[in-house]
Amino acid sequence: MNTLAGRWKYWKPALVSVVAGAALGCLFRLLLGPRVSGPISPNLTLIMSVAFFAFVPLAMGYVSVREYLRTTPVESVRWYVLIPLPLASVLLAMLIALLVKWEGRICLIFAAPIMLLFSLLGGFVAWIAWREMGNRSPGKLSAIAFPLVLLFLEAHIPSPHEVRTVRTDVLIHAPAHVVWDNIKSVRSIEPAELPESWVGKVGFPRPIAATLSHEGIGGVRQASFTGGLLFTETVNEWEPETDLRFTIHANTASIPKATLDEHVVIGGPLFDVLDGEYRLEQRPDGVLLHLSSRERLSTHFNAYAGKWTDAVMRAIQEQILAVIRKRCEIEAKVS
Repeated sequence: MNTLAGRWKYWKPALVSVVAGAALGCLFRLLLGPRVSGPISPNLTLIMSVAFFAFVPLAMGYVSVREYLRTTPVESVRWYVLIPLPLASVLLAMLIALLVKWEGRICLIFAAPIMLLFSLLGGFVAWIAWREMGNRSPGKLSAIAFPLVLLFLEAHIPSPHEVRTVRTDVLIHAPAHVVWDNIKSVRSIEPAELPESWVGKVGFPRPIAATLSHEGIGGVRQASFTGGLLFTETVNEWEPETDLRFTIHANTASIPKATLDEHVVIGGPLFDVLDGEYRLEQRPDGVLLHLSSRERLSTHFNAYAGKWTDAVMRAIQEQILAVIRKRCEIEAKVS
């Protein structure tokens, strides 16, 4: 067993099983990547479905564990080998998707928790089925057919539209007029001004600036981010030193494909940002600045996706508020 040939013989069933599970995931990604159109779900991206996010990794975990059990003598089966197989299958498929640019880092990070969890469930199902039925347990064809049937059914279910609101706030030790001047438009933000945030590390564009065409209702703010991401914000509430509210339109067509993965693009069929608001609450020690935004989600797994979109929006808002707070407090001290 200490020889290279001995180690290969020992680990070969596990490695082949991992590859089998990953290959199944890659096959589904190839089959389901193109958009399909239909009367109920137009422009549907099939991989953005419960069937793909949950039941494809379940099938991957099932195939990897069943393959290992099928090719390994009973006396050589080890539970500590069984558990990592489904996880390794999903991670290998994700690595391949990243390398061949099927998916971006943002999508893979968002998908990882639920896909890894369901792959473990699939592995557990395979172990139970093998223990009860042995070679008679369902094989690869059944594992492939199961998600396909669910995908077909899900494609005929309309995606629900959910509007979510994310709110953040920060206490700024500066007069209201200073805060107002720094929110109605935001001059160019240097990278060093932004606090570190996980959203930047996963590849989300950072804010650059927000210009204002003219003051008052009807004024247009152009909020720009790195990577060519641009939002047109039209002011519909203007109360100096009190309230600034605006609708938001993402210029989706102008966003380079390298900036955001098509499945998380803002303004697309799955996700959009609708409006935002700065509200100033004057206090004896300064201004409590509230920033809120509303987002639209249109997936079959809004409960899960919403946790991620809320987290992204909150992180971006916290970055912007940190910049505004620092600028305002510096200006207040100087004056």
